[in-house]
Amino acid sequence: MTTPLRVLVHGGGIGGLTLATALAKRGHHVEVAELREQLEALGVGIIQPSNALHVMREIGVLDDCLAAGFEWEVLTICDPAGATLAKIPQPRMGDAPSNNGIPRPALARVLADAATGAGAALRFGTTIASITDDGEGVDVTLTDGHSGRYDLVVGFDGIGSPLRRHLYGEAYRPEYTGFANWRVTLPRSPEVQGVVMSAGNLAAKALLTPISADLMYLGSVFAEAEDFRPDPERAHEQLRERLAGFGGPIAEALAQITDPAAVVHSRISQVTVEEPWHVGRIVLAGDAAHASTPHLAQGAAMAVEDALVLAHSLDAADDVPAALTAWEERRRPRALWVQSLSRAVLKQETGTPTTPEEDELLEVGIPGAAHVLVQPY
Repeated sequence: MTTPLRVLVHGGGIGGLTLATALAKRGHHVEVAELREQLEALGVGIIQPSNALHVMREIGVLDDCLAAGFEWEVLTICDPAGATLAKIPQPRMGDAPSNNGIPRPALARVLADAATGAGAALRFGTTIASITDDGEGVDVTLTDGHSGRYDLVVGFDGIGSPLRRHLYGEAYRPEYTGFANWRVTLPRSPEVQGVVMSAGNLAAKALLTPISADLMYLGSVFAEAEDFRPDPERAHEQLRERLAGFGGPIAEALAQITDPAAVVHSRISQVTVEEPWHVGRIVLAGDAAHASTPHLAQGAAMAVEDALVLAHSLDAADDVPAALTAWEERRRPRALWVQSLSRAVLKQETGTPTTPEEDELLEVGIPGAAHVLVQPY
């Protein structure tokens, strides 16, 4: 498609900013509507596996990501006492690095700078107030009063996607998995040169993930009632209680946690939109269409793949509807495979019964999945 398009990206997270950069670099007129007033409050850190870093290379920000983060190549598996059981080299996609840990706020700044540098307009503190797709274009009014007509509207607006509700009502509300993620950012221990995962006979695993030269985060997943919330006065103590059986680097990290406010607790939910991810000129992507558990570290990677493949599909197609059809045919199988395997891994690790279909998926294993995911998307 050679004619520049007017595109509204609803959501200024990792996927939305990646798409804004990719499209603006191609000469399209891109606006991003983001509900938050700023991009700083994005939690702790994130792993960028090789397929995500390949996308970062494609949009021109790989070096910035590596400079802000911590590149690593080996996953270390320990027993609960901290003794090393295995060191597993991680695969690469093309000439992209194996993995990069990065603070979420740092990644947000890298992507926002790239999007605005490419010419995209970012609008903060606003969301869609009204939207009408007449087949030839989409008329949108935002809550800040801005209005416009767009050739395409893309919902990178997260697991609670307002655009998904616009298309499908309450049919695809987030499904709570019964588990929650606990994370806290800490000074990086010198021996943490890549992800260190401690697991064993305990009903939990814990990971240390480097996200910069100075920082790492401790993360762990536990079964929690849906209405559970940590005690704001003793969240750090509650985390220690849950990981009391761990020694070695996990125990050393726990000993550093003194501020309950530093502990980030989030319920793990997923969304699977079983109907088409695009209706007319409105398309859902990333967590809005296929939110998954974090057990393959692929949630954000799937979002940025969605973004780049959508840009490629618009390059190749004669019109927007054809591009969206081609995009979904490519993305749906891969994204839903990741979602299904990630959920199966969660169940396996927590002793939850799995289905025969999940058992078949688990035969691939996490190392096998890593090798699949560094293949072209």
